[in-house]
Amino acid sequence: MIKIKSLFNEKVHNLSPAQLIVSFYFLAVIVAVSLLSLPVARYDGVDWTFMNALFTAVSAVSVTGLTVLNTAETFTVPGIFILAFVLQFGGVGVMAVGTFIWLILGRKIGLKERRLMMLDQNQSNLSGIVKLIKQILFLILTIELIGALILGTYYLSYYSTWQEAYLHGFFAAVSATTNGGFDITGESLVPFANDYFVQFITIILITTGAIGFPVLVEVKEFIMNKGGRFRFTLFTKITTITFAGLIIFGTVAILIMESGKFLAGKSWHEAFFYALFQSVTTRSGGLATMDVSEFALPTLLVMCGLMFIGASPSSVGGGIRTTTFALNILFLFHFARGRKNIKLFRREIHEEDIIKSLVVLLLAIIICFSSFIILSITEPFELIEIMFEVCSAFGTTGLSMGITSELSTIGKLVIMCLMFIGRVGLLTFLFILESKRKPAKYHYPVERVIIG
Repeated sequence: MIKIKSLFNEKVHNLSPAQLIVSFYFLAVIVAVSLLSLPVARYDGVDWTFMNALFTAVSAVSVTGLTVLNTAETFTVPGIFILAFVLQFGGVGVMAVGTFIWLILGRKIGLKERRLMMLDQNQSNLSGIVKLIKQILFLILTIELIGALILGTYYLSYYSTWQEAYLHGFFAAVSATTNGGFDITGESLVPFANDYFVQFITIILITTGAIGFPVLVEVKEFIMNKGGRFRFTLFTKITTITFAGLIIFGTVAILIMESGKFLAGKSWHEAFFYALFQSVTTRSGGLATMDVSEFALPTLLVMCGLMFIGASPSSVGGGIRTTTFALNILFLFHFARGRKNIKLFRREIHEEDIIKSLVVLLLAIIICFSSFIILSITEPFELIEIMFEVCSAFGTTGLSMGITSELSTIGKLVIMCLMFIGRVGLLTFLFILESKRKPAKYHYPVERVIIG
């Protein structure tokens, strides 16, 4: 037994940080399957096969929201709380929750744990990583608490008992803030399609979860600074501008392309909120105020693109992330003008970050395109339905045109892989193949290759 334990510890010690992070997320999925499979968590008669349990667990841990079963008809009240816990766990990241547990137990957080936190939160510096994790947990839990109280109190006019109202308010706040995409109404936010207050609060919660934890921390520090001199980082400036730009673009695009179709005959405020909410939810929210399959083909293609980009780095969302998209556009613009370096806000983008953004984009295209091909072979659906499902899973968004429950076993496995990759991040996924770095002992002659 001692020899086996020693061998296990040696194997774990030899794993890279990326391999450990992926292992922790696999472990989180196993725990989620076990918790959600408890008899107390589900109603009798639910078709709870292993595949359905696994799919739900992966979707919850990756905070995606794609489901093969109706959440409201599947889970009991204890099951809803378990699902909310899994969403919380997946939303802030396994290392953030682990840090919280370590702090409660009074355990010393060493260098290896800090490296894991740094990788899990997409940070490039070990300095202040534990403090960052504490701030993230405090901010997210505070935002969820405020959101739950506001929505729960407001739902008193919708539900017959205060217990039901606050249960819906609690779960809606957790699902929106973690960008989980799950709902216990059975119809997402369709019952609130004309309730702009619920939509407005949900938009704020989705945004706080998707814009990036470092942005929230800097905003908090700016407010605490009480008007003193404060300089936002380049990351926050790029993220905020790109995030807002994508929301505006999506809203305008939906308004224009659906003006004579789905939005025809609707008042200006109805049309605006339909367009705004669907644009915001493509950041990674997954909730919807209408059946997205009612949109025209051009609108669905735009939404696919927005979901492919996804949320910001170090957030609850997936996709290639907003900064990756921004750096690729900036690189294209500067390269076309004959410039090798990207200068922005009196700062210069590090060359390694530009290379990473190009690698992430290329890898994302390869993964999604491969998924398109596989699903087009195994599934009997139209290409746009498959494309929408793939982009939704990769961006951990959770929107669907209604084909999730009808996917074959192979189709479900492909979607689960996409959701998992979208959550752990493409660079982390790529780095699991990384071996210990050894300096090159020699170099070959350099030769140019014709490009373009």
